[in-house]
Amino acid sequence: MDAASVSLLREMLAATEWLDRTRELGRALRATRSPGGLLVVGTPSYEPWHVTAHLADEARWSGLAQLTPTLVRWSPPEDAPDHLRVGLERLEQARRGETLFVVAEDRAPVPLLERVDDARRTGATIIALDGGDPELESLAHDALAVPADGVLTFDGAQHLVSAAAGEVRKPGLRERLARLAERITGPRIDW
Repeated sequence: MDAASVSLLREMLAATEWLDRTRELGRALRATRSPGGLLVVGTPSYEPWHVTAHLADEARWSGLAQLTPTLVRWSPPEDAPDHLRVGLERLEQARRGETLFVVAEDRAPVPLLERVDDARRTGATIIALDGGDPELESLAHDALAVPADGVLTFDGAQHLVSAAAGEVRKPGLRERLARLAERITGPRIDW
């Protein structure tokens, strides 16, 4: 989905709560403090490659390095490149300042729930985008459930969340005028 499609989706959902909720979740992903500290994990049957790629793009385009994701895989091949060889043991190293983003349309299996709970106990922020998994949502600091029969698809929600994560707020007129005035007059110095 390209930027124009995301924009169209936003327009279609403007009158619903989906737009605000996906923006909140996207902003919550920014709590990560360092590049690579945003850990993205799915289930054994679903690896969230697509949202990981979009978050990497958003990190580059927005200049928000903390959005640079690490895809955590259930069974990474040994001959895969380093960035695609990160296994579940990485979740055991999750700490304060890192964010674990669980993307699971289906219910999270018990081994994933246990690892999420452990990461939460060590201080990681837990964010979930799911299909309505009460156990996963109970472990998350912030979660968004996308029902299968709703107006928004799970794929569409991933696009909205990743786009919202990279949104850089543009300064308003007052802020721009204040900066211009400071450039012209110089910084204010109190004696």
